[in-house]
Amino acid sequence: MNLEFTPEEMDFRKEVRAFIHDNYPVTDRKKSFDDLTKEEFLAWHKILHKQGWVAPAWPEQYGGTGWTPTQRYIWSEENARADAIMPLPFGLAMVGPVIYTFGSQDQKDRFLPKILSGEEWWCQGYSEPGAGSDLASLKTTAVRDGDHYILNGQKTWTTLAQHADWGFFLCRTDPNAKKPQEGISFILVDMKTPGIEVRPIITIDGGHEVNETWLTDVRVPVENLVGTENQGWTYAKFLLAHERSGIAGVARSKRGVERIRQMATQERYNGDTLMSDPDFVRKLTQLEIDLTALEFTELRTLAGEAQGKGPGPESSVLKIKGTEIQQRITELVMEASGIYAAPYYRGFPEGAGNEFNIGPDYATHSAPTYFNMRKTSIYGGSNEIQRNIISKMILGL
Repeated sequence: MNLEFTPEEMDFRKEVRAFIHDNYPVTDRKKSFDDLTKEEFLAWHKILHKQGWVAPAWPEQYGGTGWTPTQRYIWSEENARADAIMPLPFGLAMVGPVIYTFGSQDQKDRFLPKILSGEEWWCQGYSEPGAGSDLASLKTTAVRDGDHYILNGQKTWTTLAQHADWGFFLCRTDPNAKKPQEGISFILVDMKTPGIEVRPIITIDGGHEVNETWLTDVRVPVENLVGTENQGWTYAKFLLAHERSGIAGVARSKRGVERIRQMATQERYNGDTLMSDPDFVRKLTQLEIDLTALEFTELRTLAGEAQGKGPGPESSVLKIKGTEIQQRITELVMEASGIYAAPYYRGFPEGAGNEFNIGPDYATHSAPTYFNMRKTSIYGGSNEIQRNIISKMILGL
């Protein structure tokens, strides 16, 4: 595998870097993910849409850029380098590819343009209180009633559903199916439909990122069914393969390691910097080695995409190692921040709590980020489930 970028690819990097420098909207860098408004989330999305760069992985016929996998990789690296707030994945990386691959022409015409423009915000209705990694055991039902489905059930961990215009939901349409994976359908739901209630789940740091979503006699037109009834598991697996590849976050992790090195040259240790602590340096070096190995795995996956291969079981490898590395990064940030990592709590009343935010800026969100990133090895299919997939699909066990 040739790891050298061509002159044309280096020129592309320069173009991307200049565009980000000149066009990225000014935001409060001290804000955490949970503190961003809907408008702040969408600001960069809308700029990229105007440029025609908002969906690099989409086919050109649906609004994609036509970039090569290597160009897409460079794009992700440069956005990570700039600490850019990337467009949310629920529309662009999840439901969008499902719609343009399996949806009807009417669905493509109706939904894809507004996903690209950011006019419609999407959320994901997969997990339930009793169906997380064992997603096939979901109990939310969709019963056919003439030209509508009637949806009843509960979804949980619905990320940013408080802002969502639409959601894509997995529902059981055949309760008598022989296997739990059968009898599930993939349905698009207008979140303003009567009978939908979004209740906040406040996380340990006081943030409101996730929700539980209740559906009570929600009437959804049959035309919002994607593909064929009872074939939703096929579409769900397709979506999850794309999601797991994206979760790896190699470019962001590389930026995170750079930031730790910067921190360690500032923090003091026994009269010197933290970089003089052999135990800390050992952890950081091992992290960099593992991240380099993951980067090569991602590049091999991209090379496969260039040959027309879609994401397969290798997405499970990327998901496992990517999320474990992300968690280790937050652990080292906490270690480097020391006592300054502890005080910050987002849930203080307005005007209160700021006096507790002492220490360097990089330490302010280190504890909330550490706790929040515990989820990465669970969502998108827990890492234990990914190991089962690897043992079956790659090792043949």
